[in-house]
Amino acid sequence: MKRKLIYILFGLTAITSSVSLTSCESQLGALPENAKVDGNTVLDAPTARIALNGIYFRFANVSQDNGITQWTNNERLPAQLTGYMMYGYGTGAGAPEDNQMLSSSDIYWSYSYGIINAANSLIGGMDKLPQGRIPTAEREPIEAEARFLRAYGHFKLLTFYGQWFDYSSPYGVLLRYEAVTIGNIPKARSSVAESYTSILQDLDYAILHCPAQHEKYYATLWAARALKARVLMCRGQAGDYAEVIKLTDAIINDSPYQLEPLAKDIFRTKGASSSEVILSITPQPNQPAYAYSRSRQFYPGASSLYCATQGLRDLLTADPRQDWMVGSFRKNYANYFFTKYIAEGTVPTVVSETYYAIRLTEVHLLKAEALLRNNGSIAEAKAILKEIGTHNGLSDFSKLDALTSREDILKYNYQETSKSLVAEDGQEWLCLLRLPLATVTSIRPKLTNIQQYILPVPKSEFADNSKFGEQNPGYNIDL
Repeated sequence: MKRKLIYILFGLTAITSSVSLTSCESQLGALPENAKVDGNTVLDAPTARIALNGIYFRFANVSQDNGITQWTNNERLPAQLTGYMMYGYGTGAGAPEDNQMLSSSDIYWSYSYGIINAANSLIGGMDKLPQGRIPTAEREPIEAEARFLRAYGHFKLLTFYGQWFDYSSPYGVLLRYEAVTIGNIPKARSSVAESYTSILQDLDYAILHCPAQHEKYYATLWAARALKARVLMCRGQAGDYAEVIKLTDAIINDSPYQLEPLAKDIFRTKGASSSEVILSITPQPNQPAYAYSRSRQFYPGASSLYCATQGLRDLLTADPRQDWMVGSFRKNYANYFFTKYIAEGTVPTVVSETYYAIRLTEVHLLKAEALLRNNGSIAEAKAILKEIGTHNGLSDFSKLDALTSREDILKYNYQETSKSLVAEDGQEWLCLLRLPLATVTSIRPKLTNIQQYILPVPKSEFADNSKFGEQNPGYNIDL
């Protein structure tokens, strides 16, 4: 039981700070000195906002050891599973590059529950206050951002540990709405349908109450709409694709975001200041100088090295993105430097250390996919794909023009999603898995069974939670 508390309860304490409230609200700043404040310390609106800032620290995965954002797992593992990145020094048994999932079972579990637990701690703390202590006009936006982050955490868990692709499946998420204590650890996982319902309820609240304008590293109603579109695209039930089109149209037509004229500029010069970045993760102070920063894991290599595969280079054949996203060939390891975030021969900067959770490019690509899946206009879907291509330096669309079937254009949409969003927040992986299994296998020959679409639930969950339920199909519980 104590092991479980160590494993998941670190998210119970929404982070506070000894710095001024103004600093907490204006930036994520340096890791606060006092990181052990739970919902019981929420006394009013100012302390609630400090606790909210703590949830964002969990979302950014700021290490309490070195004060550096460690969001790289959100970028790296999906790209490995999809075949576009690999460990730079070769792979062995159980490697995700070969769609072997056992070695990655823990990767998102504690991260996601850290976000969820911190959000529940804040919401529970506000619920305990006397009515009116936090005026409704102040409480609703705070709760909305917390519920956005809780939805993000639950959806991350669903897409990596639940059979999100089967709406009738009992293998959903272990949903939590209270900060975890020793007394409430035992709890059963929910079904996939129940999981989607919970996630969408949180996002609907966020859409209704999140601010329309905010710093790029905080949630807005636009980010909530984009995340809801992402969720509905995966759920794929009656009416979902039509709703995705409505959500994406609202963002494209009414939000302040615009596609970057040349997407490369986001990653080379503009970072979060780009007009198309909807939600980003800001590096911590002095992070670019840190010897083991995120950028240095791509070039030239620090504690680890993650590289582009031949598959990514082939995907980008005759595409101008190849020149700046795929670097020099590493003959001894048969891979290439991955240079999307840092060019060879350069040093880390604030821009190279910035992460991207949601960009407007994804919104356009979700709309194109929804149109194709909803019997919408093929011409309109193609126009969207051409627009995204143009913003990435493409001018020859003869291959796209020659496609006539929805199935072939959906595959093209997957390829464009991979080119545009590889190593950001996993959308290349989910977009692949939304294709028919036969198509998936033709792209990833070692991915032959839907059981490989998700990770096994970590063994520690079964050791400490007797009510959880069954392990995911295809994996054995070996305690």
